[in-house]
Amino acid sequence: MARPTSPIDSATGSRNLLRTCPLCEAVCGLELTLDADDRVTAVRGDRHDPFSAGFLCPKGASFGRLDSDPDRLTEPMIRDRASGAWRTASWDDAFDLIAERIPAIKSAHGSQAVALYLGNPNAHTVAGTLYAPALIRALGTKNLFSASTADQMPKQLACGLLFGDPLAVPVPDLDRTGYLLMLGANPLESNGSVCTAPDFPGRLRALRKRGGRLVVVDPRRTRTAAVADEHLFIRPGADTYLLFGIVHTLFAEELTDIAVDANGVDEVRAAAADFPPELVAERTGVPADTVRRLARELAAAPTAAVYARIGTCTAEFGTLTQWLVDVLNVLTGNLDRPGGVMFATAAARGIVRTKPFRPGRWRSRVRQLPETMGELPVATLVDEITTPGEGQVRALITVAGNPVLSAPSGPRLNEAFAGLEFMVSVDRYLNETTRHADVILPPPRPVQSPHYDFALLQFAVRNYARYSPPLVPLRDRPTEAAVYVRLSAAVSGQPHNPTADFDPLAAFDEFVLGDTLQRAGFPQRRPDLLGATTTEQRLDLMLRLGPYGAWNGGDLSLQTLLDNPHGIDLGPLRPRLPEILRTTSGKVELAPEPLLADIERLRAGSASAPADLVLIGRRHLRSNNSWMHNMERLVGGTNRCTLQIHPDDIARLGLGDYAIVKSAAGALTVPLEPTDTIMPGVVSLPHGWGHTDSAQQVAAANPGVNANALTDDSVLDVLSGNAVFNGVPVSVAPA
Repeated sequence: MARPTSPIDSATGSRNLLRTCPLCEAVCGLELTLDADDRVTAVRGDRHDPFSAGFLCPKGASFGRLDSDPDRLTEPMIRDRASGAWRTASWDDAFDLIAERIPAIKSAHGSQAVALYLGNPNAHTVAGTLYAPALIRALGTKNLFSASTADQMPKQLACGLLFGDPLAVPVPDLDRTGYLLMLGANPLESNGSVCTAPDFPGRLRALRKRGGRLVVVDPRRTRTAAVADEHLFIRPGADTYLLFGIVHTLFAEELTDIAVDANGVDEVRAAAADFPPELVAERTGVPADTVRRLARELAAAPTAAVYARIGTCTAEFGTLTQWLVDVLNVLTGNLDRPGGVMFATAAARGIVRTKPFRPGRWRSRVRQLPETMGELPVATLVDEITTPGEGQVRALITVAGNPVLSAPSGPRLNEAFAGLEFMVSVDRYLNETTRHADVILPPPRPVQSPHYDFALLQFAVRNYARYSPPLVPLRDRPTEAAVYVRLSAAVSGQPHNPTADFDPLAAFDEFVLGDTLQRAGFPQRRPDLLGATTTEQRLDLMLRLGPYGAWNGGDLSLQTLLDNPHGIDLGPLRPRLPEILRTTSGKVELAPEPLLADIERLRAGSASAPADLVLIGRRHLRSNNSWMHNMERLVGGTNRCTLQIHPDDIARLGLGDYAIVKSAAGALTVPLEPTDTIMPGVVSLPHGWGHTDSAQQVAAANPGVNANALTDDSVLDVLSGNAVFNGVPVSVAPA
């Protein structure tokens, strides 16, 4: 199989190689310079990538520093419980200890005594997509948790109810839309989220240059809001009311233009009748005339898209808000329409859903919270660990996550993890969460792993594919995929086979390949698949079976991607609603019963007075959650852990340079950052800080405070179980 090569500089031994950036959701192409010792010495944007076209953000520019971080673990670590001391261990010893302890706990207390937490970076790795399901099956537990319920689960639940598939998420057709209404999103800092769009800033500039209009709704005048045609301040958590007010106006003024088959239009009309713009204005702070104008602008625009992200997902009515986003896209005729919101066509075909999505198939033991997409709300993980009784969680596995800093009520989780009988972490760092582990299994360096964005390309604003093979060979350690497979075997109690002629990863992949081929109609023979590893062969099979694949009338395969290392442009998004619908009716279900039922809670909230002061989070351009705080160039400047507060609130409360912030969950002492970019009555702390117990040198020197000491794990978006990080009532007093 032909692979691209790069000339080596005869004088320095350096070479230039191509790589997809794995550090956020933008999937930008990188050009890396590696020296003779395989260290990354320079990073540039790949100008020949047809999707990112050379765009590079500060995170991508720091790829080399992260890849060679001296605090990154390179060997398994085992903690002595008596002394708390850590020692390096062989891979065999680490897996043998896991195979001894986890099966024993399962045997004594049942499979539910073990829980699994999957962190955000899993979405950025080949291994996380292809091999985490094997670990889940091996554990046999319903106690599965992830960062999804601290992030985007309301969007996925709403799409599951509307379209029958929680992964059928429509994204703004950014390159063709003429009007973009954006709520609770700040892509100039985040680079986009559940909307894969490299160079989001450039795409927004192009929107305005072609005469389009950008309206941003946010409690802060973010970097994104500052470049918009219009920025509207809104009280945190009130986005649901605003969207209902727009829906109300569309019906009241007969401005709807529905272009798809949909059930439930009359039910939506009836529900919106209770939210006229005057009522909405009281709850949101957005004037009634502005609410009506937004509705008229959306209806009149030749093409328009409504997009809402983490600020709206992590609020009390997150699922209702995400539902109303696509209700508006349907009512204005912009669903599945060029220039509106559309569904990407991912090149690699995974498991295709055949039955309608159904949430709530089981509930958590302690709080009876429903599952969504096979997982329970992370806000109740601490309850499952600390509440005695049958099914109590006694052992935990975390993969690429730091819930002590990223989940609600972080201090409670910190204490709960200390009381576990056994804990395993697959992680590159010894951090606030993994310090409680008995065994840490580090993944390889990023340049030693393959990269293909299985998850993120499902949400791309243009159809595209790119594969990055490993750039540096592994030496005396397993691949990340092999770590997953051996861990899966260990938790199942399968003894390690020390013979040199048995490869557990290859054996597992051969089983998956055979099963997939049989389902695809190749029961008698195994077609030749390309790939230097069985992992690559699985990717080759998924590409061949995909919509552009050689077995589907196209020509896409692994070899095609290797022959085009800058990536392949597969064209603009195209209408495809009928093929993605998995509802029982075969139509868009605009008024699912669980959503209509939750409106009563919204009506009740409209009668209560809003809190005097509320807390929201915020994004930083040079950070992606807690794991990027160990690089000097990413923790300075504006990337600081401060409490942003309006000067009027400082004067009103008599504050100085520091303040004590209190909520129902806890209290923090924080430095203040006065700014008129935040509306009065709102304060903001960034997410992912609080590195007081970190072994990472830079992070420990810049600890900040853990904002999740203030978030209450008892307050959730009822439908999805998503944690509420925005609109948290607080008090602020002089320190």
